[in-house]
Amino acid sequence: MASASLQFFAFILALFGVFGDIAATLLPNWKVNADVGSNIITAITQMQGLWMDCTWYSTGMFSCTLKYSVLSLPIYIQAARTTMVLSCILSAFGICITTVGMKCTKLGGDTDSKSHACFAGGVCFILAGIFGLVPTSWYTREIISNFLDQNIPESSKHEPGGAVYTGFISAGFLLIAGVIFCTSCFKRQQGAWIYPPKQHHFSSTEQERNEGYNLKDYV
Repeated sequence: MASASLQFFAFILALFGVFGDIAATLLPNWKVNADVGSNIITAITQMQGLWMDCTWYSTGMFSCTLKYSVLSLPIYIQAARTTMVLSCILSAFGICITTVGMKCTKLGGDTDSKSHACFAGGVCFILAGIFGLVPTSWYTREIISNFLDQNIPESSKHEPGGAVYTGFISAGFLLIAGVIFCTSCFKRQQGAWIYPPKQHHFSSTEQERNEGYNLKDYV
């Protein structure tokens, strides 16, 4: 029962991780720059994401521009796009697989099949967490290095936005969920290896008696 409740807790963490992963991929505030000018129509907040760049104006207007050209983007943005999409796909697969493999569900067949499905779902969550952690770390490193560069003007410097923190937290949730699923299945399999099913051993006299009874049946 404890293992089933632990798996359910890991499943809830994985759900939060999936939703946060998708939100971090789509949000435009991976890096934020505040620029206040003297004009009436002045951009007060500029945000840049993986797919679009958005701007808040002092008049309350909000405009976004999509990034259509992929080859013109920096390499860390291209890598972040690819890895975040892979993270979303793997985490969605992990949700589907662990739904079949959890103890509290009636899907997946026998105990061994559910254990294998649960382990496969945990591996998907761990890979999704790694794929989500790499782009957020790389993106944050680029922001910090540009912020500390003295040759870059102050107006061109940015800070990490909310999408980066959402990606970090989501990757942590997915990693924790994957480790819990893998360890719960590993403990179950290890218990089966340590305590094999008991087999009945008959003594030689009992075997001779059984053979004697079988021979009498044929006479």
